[in-house]
Amino acid sequence: MQAKLPVVVIVGRPNVGKSTFYNRIAGRRIAVVEDSPGITRDRLYYEVEWYGYKMQFVDTGGILFGDEDPLVEQIRVQAEVALVEADIVLFMVDIVSGLSAGDQELAHRLRMIKVPVFVLANKADNRKRADFSSEFYELGFENVYPVSGLNGHGVSDLMDAICEHLPKVESLPMVKEEVRLAIVGRPNVGKSSILNAFTGEERSIVSNIPGTTRDAIDTLVQYKGEPFRLIDTAGLRRKGKIQGTVEYYMAMRATQALERAECALVLVDASEGLTDGDKRTMKLSHDEGRALVIAINKWDLKEDVKATGGRLSPLKKDFLKIIHDQVPEVKYAPVCFTSAKESSGLEKVLDHVLMAVDSWNFRIGTGHLNRIIQESTFERPYTSKGKQLRIYFATQVSTRPPTFVLFCNDPDLFHFSYQRYIENCLRKVYPLPGTPLKIIPRARTSKDD
Repeated sequence: MQAKLPVVVIVGRPNVGKSTFYNRIAGRRIAVVEDSPGITRDRLYYEVEWYGYKMQFVDTGGILFGDEDPLVEQIRVQAEVALVEADIVLFMVDIVSGLSAGDQELAHRLRMIKVPVFVLANKADNRKRADFSSEFYELGFENVYPVSGLNGHGVSDLMDAICEHLPKVESLPMVKEEVRLAIVGRPNVGKSSILNAFTGEERSIVSNIPGTTRDAIDTLVQYKGEPFRLIDTAGLRRKGKIQGTVEYYMAMRATQALERAECALVLVDASEGLTDGDKRTMKLSHDEGRALVIAINKWDLKEDVKATGGRLSPLKKDFLKIIHDQVPEVKYAPVCFTSAKESSGLEKVLDHVLMAVDSWNFRIGTGHLNRIIQESTFERPYTSKGKQLRIYFATQVSTRPPTFVLFCNDPDLFHFSYQRYIENCLRKVYPLPGTPLKIIPRARTSKDD
């Protein structure tokens, strides 16, 4: 169980510095920051603690009114959805450009909500600029704070004021611990579409333009009584080709999303087949030691999903064989055939995710583990250069993923093919679908060796 944290939402016009301030609060670079407006298009969640108070900060895309651009419309919707969740709203304005008609219009809408609203006069990087913050009292809110997301000026006073409106951690209601699921894949394979299909609402911006999702964003949903934190990510590309660009930071965010997830949902575009980018993404999840589920999305473009249902049709069998032949190290991962457009196969995906996370947390008793290892080595001993590998003792040292140390006479004899054999023997007894297994050979240190 964990505490249900209050939500603090940052809103404002584009390019007033919301993401810079958000990164300042988080203490590290989470939101992508550039000088061009509209870089943050989805809302981002990050847990913050301040002197015994915990809260969830939400960054949103800049709000523009009266613009007919469909992406701008979706950005506005994203911010409005975040406001529904808010316990406190931070209304950010730009102290350098001064009060604008856009600020006035947003203020009019914010006066209708029933939670505290703090006006942040951002870019108050020095005392002279901070003096100009008084003009923003015209917006009609009691609290105006001159702050600087760039150098941190005024942030401590603001956080103290926020905490005055929040309960202490021990007073917060308790909720179930979340299953953290990172949705990863190449650009434009349908990650945001499948996120929206999971939630049943437009939580993530969907567009046919590759790279629309520039940050890793969090969405909370419930499935079979289990809370899921869905982390949608920008599409992964090779870092070397994009270093120093917005796309470089998109890829870095996606990798960081994997690091804080329990399970990766790797999406593949059925219409394009298995690409090198898909294989790299699967291997990245495997190397990070995360539980793994693979979803072949847009399957409705290959065959009638209603006609095939959950059956393994010849087309599905062929696709499955391609994955297992070309990425053999992830054979343990369940493969689901989905269509975000048709909302097909989605429950099966989440069922497999729950099963994969259970496998990821699984522990084998030491006695039973050693019996499996002894029987495996007896059935198929391994010898190299005239020297036989001997495994004296095995123990599981950790979970997430299950990690085993095998004490032996010579770790150099432990060829990767024999490690795979030992893994297969373990999986015959404990299939553990959806999780990698780590096997670490170690020399036994004793006088008998």
